[in-house]
Amino acid sequence: MELDTEKLDRAALAILSLTLHDGSRVWKGIDWAITDRLHEKGFVHDPVGRAKSLVLTDEGLAAAEAALNEFFSTT
Repeated sequence: MELDTEKLDRAALAILSLTLHDGSRVWKGIDWAITDRLHEKGFVHDPVGRAKSLVLTDEGLAAAEAALNEFFSTT
């Protein structure tokens, strides 16, 4: 099966936003290929490192909120 990585990245960003803490940090619990693509798109700061969390950029925060509403809102 071929996956639509654009949709996958948006859904991952939405799910990551559910773990938001300390302003713009989210827990780094998804596939590295996805975090690399989110970094390339400017949604997260450099994901490489020993930290167990990622830092969302302002664009990433906005995109995460939009994706969460798009994919998972009941209204």
